[in-house]
Amino acid sequence: MPTQLQFAREGKITDEMAYVAEQEELTPEEVRGLIAQGHLVIPKNINHDFAPRAIGRRTKTKVNANIGISSDHGKLEEELAKLKVAIEFGSDSVMDLSSGYQDLDGIRQAVINNSSVMVGTVPIYGAMSDNIMQGRGFKDFTARRLLDEIDKQGQQGVDYITVHCGITRQTLKYVDGRQRIVGIVSKGGSVHAAWMRATGNENPLYEYFDELCEIAAKYDMTFSLGDSLRPGGTGDATDAAQVQELLLLGELTKRAWAKGVQVMIEGPGHVPLDQIAANVLLQKRLCHGAPFYVLGPLTIDTGAGYDHITGAIGGAVCSAAGADMLCYVTPAEHLRLPNADDVRQGVIATRIAAQSGDLAKGVPYAKRINDRMSEARKKLDWETMYACAIDPVEARKFRQTSEDYDSDVCTMCGDLCAVRMDNFTDLGSRAPADLKEMPMADERRQRRVTMAEKQAAEGSFDEMGNWLPPKHVQEKQRAKGQQAKLEAKVPYERADSASYKKGAAPEPEQILRHKE
Repeated sequence: MPTQLQFAREGKITDEMAYVAEQEELTPEEVRGLIAQGHLVIPKNINHDFAPRAIGRRTKTKVNANIGISSDHGKLEEELAKLKVAIEFGSDSVMDLSSGYQDLDGIRQAVINNSSVMVGTVPIYGAMSDNIMQGRGFKDFTARRLLDEIDKQGQQGVDYITVHCGITRQTLKYVDGRQRIVGIVSKGGSVHAAWMRATGNENPLYEYFDELCEIAAKYDMTFSLGDSLRPGGTGDATDAAQVQELLLLGELTKRAWAKGVQVMIEGPGHVPLDQIAANVLLQKRLCHGAPFYVLGPLTIDTGAGYDHITGAIGGAVCSAAGADMLCYVTPAEHLRLPNADDVRQGVIATRIAAQSGDLAKGVPYAKRINDRMSEARKKLDWETMYACAIDPVEARKFRQTSEDYDSDVCTMCGDLCAVRMDNFTDLGSRAPADLKEMPMADERRQRRVTMAEKQAAEGSFDEMGNWLPPKHVQEKQRAKGQQAKLEAKVPYERADSASYKKGAAPEPEQILRHKE
């Protein structure tokens, strides 16, 4: 069966192209053209059934969340809980980075079966973990073992794979014996480097790249060409090793395209703020406009415990400069395996970065949803503010734990609420109002029921002390939120869009009429 790229180059529009076109406010023909150029990818394995999403030019910046166990910690139920949280809070993609000595195939299959978004993996993790579990060293590891692992993951339904093809015996020379502060921080890159040093052989993913492409094309798995030599410290950013690998990835991109394989390029991890835009420009130029999937980037090295913030700062700049997908960073980065709440914080911080970049580069939904929030603030319309917030749950929680939980203002300004005063005194054609006529705190609170009365009449409190409205109120709030999203047309959150289904692509004669 042809891949999305092969279909696009044959002039055919697939159901997947039609669906993402509707979501991203593009025509199906525009999506087809971007895929044919290699500037847009739709990672979707033929064995994984879910509503697809596009990554690349002219589309919403996507967010990925990493989950997965390690040799030192991890249980399947924990990873499935993280998966649920990641999707619930708006991640467009998840990567199962599991390694260690448990049933990695079973964990991977469970993630795929329970994921309603694209799933990526790093096949070398599973292959090398199995090698170590059998008591074998680097010299016992073979190219065939790795290629078989990739084929197996394709059968399971993995949508995209990180493959470290760019670290070769030649590019490794730019690290070995050179003045890098941190060295190699990519786990997959480090495994390949260790294998080449131990055996003296070439990286099998580079040596057998054509066979690798054939396996990927068979399942329409997208390549995420890994940045094995990415900087792990700001002092190593944009060095010779990083650039040499990027040059090689540009060559491999064209070879993959020729085999019908969709490609995106992974980007650097730690980059000073003043070098981020240049890194995006460099990747786009050297890799022929292929989508850029960025790991962070972290703008400083000293944010331990808060690296979701340093990553979001770098991610916003990167997205604005043209990056297409941001890999989240959690508060646990560099410290331990993240838990479910770390995942939540990482997803939210990275979505803020992605939307900041989308607003800067003119992606239509971003201006609409932000204008809708601003209009709601002008009207002191709290329900619409919650609906437009990137994290409505957290926004509502903050307000409901304050004294002004059911007032038109909040406790930040109280009676001196700037918006309220402006609304009250700027009467337009009506007569000017005196500030004395505006209801003040005492008067507002006299009209307000007590918390106990509110609980008895309208709802209950959760274990954190937050008021939970009754079911009919919750349904009304949800309806209002859906209306706000409807008006803003947020991709993949639109209430008016048809659900993804086979057979939705327009007939060829419709496409020709549109082009005319």
